[in-house]
Amino acid sequence: MDKQNKFLIPIIFIGMMFFSIGFALGINSFLIPVLNTTLGVSSGESYLILAATFSTFIIFGYPASLTIAKIGYKKTMSLSFLLFAIAFALYIPSAKYESFILFLVASFFSGIGNTFLQASVNPYITILGPMESAARRMSIMGICNKLAWPVAPVFLAYVIGKDTTNTLISDLFLPFYIIIAVFVLLGILSLLAPLPEVKAEGEDSDDPQNSTYASGKTSIWQFPHLLLGALALFLYVGVETIALGTLVDYATWLNLPNAASYAWISPIAMVVGYICGILFIPKYLSQANALMICSVLGISGSILVVITPAAMSIWFVALMALGCSLMWPALWPLAMTDLGKFTKAGSSLLVMAIAGGAIIPTIYGFLKDAVGAQQSYWIALPIYLFILYYGVSGYKIRTLAKQ
Repeated sequence: MDKQNKFLIPIIFIGMMFFSIGFALGINSFLIPVLNTTLGVSSGESYLILAATFSTFIIFGYPASLTIAKIGYKKTMSLSFLLFAIAFALYIPSAKYESFILFLVASFFSGIGNTFLQASVNPYITILGPMESAARRMSIMGICNKLAWPVAPVFLAYVIGKDTTNTLISDLFLPFYIIIAVFVLLGILSLLAPLPEVKAEGEDSDDPQNSTYASGKTSIWQFPHLLLGALALFLYVGVETIALGTLVDYATWLNLPNAASYAWISPIAMVVGYICGILFIPKYLSQANALMICSVLGISGSILVVITPAAMSIWFVALMALGCSLMWPALWPLAMTDLGKFTKAGSSLLVMAIAGGAIIPTIYGFLKDAVGAQQSYWIALPIYLFILYYGVSGYKIRTLAKQ
């Protein structure tokens, strides 16, 4: 039995957790236009919901790694669901008092839960098998994650019985109560799940297999491929959040009917990319080549979404999303290779880089106020260009240093 089959059940449980991450983040794509309309806040201000959610990664990324070192991956996953439940409990008084500030506080707590869950599940699935096939496992997780993004706004619209343009703040109580109960249940299930504790090769400082490249290092700041990878991940999370989180708002801005239904465009495109990753990596396609191909797709999408007629342009956001599909699966293993005893510290740095989802979409929101939603997608172009650089040569700094 190979290692992939041996860990089939853990992979199923981790897939459930990736779905939960996507669902929690997908709720923001419903809240942004609702708060924009009902509370009279600007587009830039409404995108602070995403900033509050993702800013926690820079603050709690390292504490999350310390928690994992202290209590292990599985208990940290269970703790994260408790934090999610607390966050959605805070959404209830936010809705009751129709307070934008309280919504930001609740989103911040949701981000803390997200940080602890991401800090545990991403390195866990990365080192759950051979590093060269990590992108394949991450692609499977990506399908679970991205299908959950559109499920969230569709779930809210179904339970409420209204589209975003007609939803009132008071309509949010019932779905939030349901979500709280589900996250409490998930916390219990994850605590009971058969998830073995895993370690990367050479992670123990006294491990004789410790990487020669890592053994002479004294800190994570001496791994240039990791630092460039963290920057690439920071930019990638920001542009992916734009591709996934702006669709409902963009459809509303374009006055398209049933705006919530457009939430499916990008996740479906990303699932197509993930399926390609599962089929082709690593047998036919290396992780670096997958990153380069996806960067070119993202560059094409970010240009076409701006220059095509407005009503048509929303469909090219899907091309941006397709470009994002294999970036996360490729960036993690490329950046974490040969970290040895610095694996947990390196993964915490990558988790902190997820804070890009706080900054870049917020910039997009204020650009939307200034130049309109369509022209604001120009922000994606330089991001994809940098990620292309990392896929072409940035990650090779490690291999050059080993020669």
